[in-house]
This record gives sequence, structure tokens and C-alpha cells, in this order.
Amino acid sequence: MAARRIGILTGGGDVPGLNSVIKSVVYNATEIGCEVIGIRRGWEGLTHMRRAEALSAGGRLDPDYIRPLDRTNTRTIDRSGGTTLHTSRTNPSRMPTKRLPPTLTPERAATMQVSDDVYDLTPLVLDNIEYLGLDYLVTIGGDDTLSYSKVLDRTGVPLIAIPKTMDNDVQGTEYCVGFSSAITRAKELITRQRTTLGSHERIGVFRIFGRDAGFSALYTAYVTSARCVIPEAPFDLERLTNVLVEDKRANPSRYSFVIASEGAIWRGGQLAEYGETDSFGHRHKVDVGSALADEIKKRSGEEAVSSELTYDLRSGDPDSLDTMVAITFANIAVDLIREGGITGRMIGVQDGKYTHVPIPEPGNPRKVDVDTMYDLERFRPQYHNRLGRPLLLGASLGVDAGARAMGEPVLAG
Repeated sequence: MAARRIGILTGGGDVPGLNSVIKSVVYNATEIGCEVIGIRRGWEGLTHMRRAEALSAGGRLDPDYIRPLDRTNTRTIDRSGGTTLHTSRTNPSRMPTKRLPPTLTPERAATMQVSDDVYDLTPLVLDNIEYLGLDYLVTIGGDDTLSYSKVLDRTGVPLIAIPKTMDNDVQGTEYCVGFSSAITRAKELITRQRTTLGSHERIGVFRIFGRDAGFSALYTAYVTSARCVIPEAPFDLERLTNVLVEDKRANPSRYSFVIASEGAIWRGGQLAEYGETDSFGHRHKVDVGSALADEIKKRSGEEAVSSELTYDLRSGDPDSLDTMVAITFANIAVDLIREGGITGRMIGVQDGKYTHVPIPEPGNPRKVDVDTMYDLERFRPQYHNRLGRPLLLGASLGVDAGARAMGEPVLAG
């Protein structure tokens, strides 16, 4: 076991379950004699941390960005949501001028400039990893965080990644930390709001996360017996409107609703984007919920309202499944570190079993298999022909057959 100091960070959006990963890494790493260093605010911690004199000479860690973790200060963090290490959407390989670290000299910055307003601070990140004496990194995030993990992996940094996202769209795994809690929360919110829709006899549109993939909307529809629209299947707006009107008239409570992924769009339609582009190339999409509710009202004459669910889904503590998966992902990560020589891997689930796969290539999110998981005519999940399918209904992409069989199914049965 060569590793003696492990760095851990969380990047991108927060989800329930992150603190369970952090705590479990700390508890298991200290059992094998490793020290754990928490890197605050995601990749920003490795670009903006301030250095004191050499650590070997007793230099002090920057408390704004670097936090030693032990069993005492992580003992209760798994009882709450969010991330105790905090997070950011920082991409060190595409840092704009206005976000350069204040400690970076103009001369050093010039050596890392790749265009007029973009800097690749990877050399600085590598310097800071060396300064901190990190033997391994554990990075927890979605596609954006994992994309920079891939960059560091290619430079030779020993690294294990753990996928987290409410969209559940990371390639190579059927499950990401945060997904179950998001679906559980969405089901609770929609169940409560049904009473208001029924009281006012309205058509409801619930907007949910899912810029590129419709897993969140699809699974929420699955457990609420609802209609849904997803990015993978541009839909016929007139047909959806007619279906929702028919649902409303057939319902004794005189309401109906549809769950819309934020990236869903009707045929011939286009949702504008707004705001600044972030360092991973993303802009905010105009609210599909409001736009869809307006279109339904125009076409049907029925009162239609939209409800924004997105940020409620990532708040609060994790449910039992997310807690269990988070703990297990963390344990497997430390197991790989203990074995030594295993790096550039992401913990995941394939065929309902825990495994590890190569860190996925960026910009290629996992998508809903429309043929087997979505009913285009009825705007519903497919409920039939489930025998032999994975627990979470859809297979992962980018299967790495050589790394299968890490353990037992996620849930037996």
C-alpha cells in the first residue's frame, strides 16, 4: 500500500449522499493508515489555494480551501445533505481571466494562456497536488467534474472517481449518487401538489432536472403513474395537449399533469439559452415548464400551470438507497487504493452489480433507451417486459467487461 495521503473533493451541483461518501472514505482510509485531506470548493481548491512555506517545514494548509479530515470532524456529516467540502463549477483547463487565482503572477499565467480569455491551469493543479503530498485523489462529481478527472488521469495523477448526479446520466454506470433521493423527493412533491391541481381543476407541468437525458423525469413518472417528456424524444405538442385534456376529463378530480425534463422540446420548437457560458460550456435553458404550460393553455383553453421542482430535489438528507450506494462506492474506492496500482477508474453499477470502469470520456452522457424504456405514443415509461432487466430498468453504456463482478447485486431479488 503505497498511498499515504488521499485528497478528496466534490464538484458541480450538490446532491444528497455526498457526505456519506466523504465520511466513508475517511473512515476506511484511516483504517489502512492513510491521511485524508479535504479539498474545498471542488477543483477551485486546487487552483486557488494559497501556499505557506513548504509543508515538510511545518507550513500551514490554507483553511479556505484545504481541510484535514478525520473520524472526529466527519463523524456526523452523513446525517445531512449537501457537501461539507462545498463545491463549485470550476474547470481548471478553461479558466477565464476574471477567475484567475489572485496569487497567480502574470508571468506564470502567460505560460498557461491558451486563447485571449482562457487559461489552462493544469500545471498549477499538478504543482499543488505535489505540494500537498497527495498520493491519490478521490473525485466525486458528474460529467463535468469527471471530465477534468480524465485530464488529470492522462497526466498520470493516481485517481479514483465516484459518479454523482440527479440526472443519472454518467456513462458506464446504471446508478449515480443522488438519483434515488431526487426521485423520492419528486414523488413526494408531486403527490402533495396533486391536491392543488385537483382543487382548481388544472393541467400541471412539473419541470425536473435533465438537460441531456430524461432519467429523472422518466423514473418520477414511473413511480407517480404520470406522463413525461424527455430530451431523447422530441414530442408532438398537439398530441400531448390532447392526451392531457383527455386525462383531465377522465379523472374524477378533474386534473392531469406531465413531468418535463429541462431539456425536453416539442417537434419544431426550440428553447433559448441565457446567461453566461460556464467553464464547461453550459448556459441555462429557458424554463420548459412555463413554455409548455403556456402552449397547452393556448391550444386547449384549459388552465395550465407550471411548477419548478429542480432545486428541491437536491436539498435535504439522502434516502436509504443513496446512503447505501454512497457508502459502498466509497468502500470500493478505498479498496482499489489499498490494492495499489489501480487508477483512472470510476466506481459504478452494471447489470445491478458494483464494479469499476475507466473514467468516461467527456461530453457523452448516458441516454434513455427510448425503444425499451419509453412509450412514445402514450408519453409514459414502459412498464412491460421488465423480466431480466436491471433493477434500474436501463443498462449502462460503455460497458467494460474486464472490470465486471466487483461484488453482489446492489439489491438482492
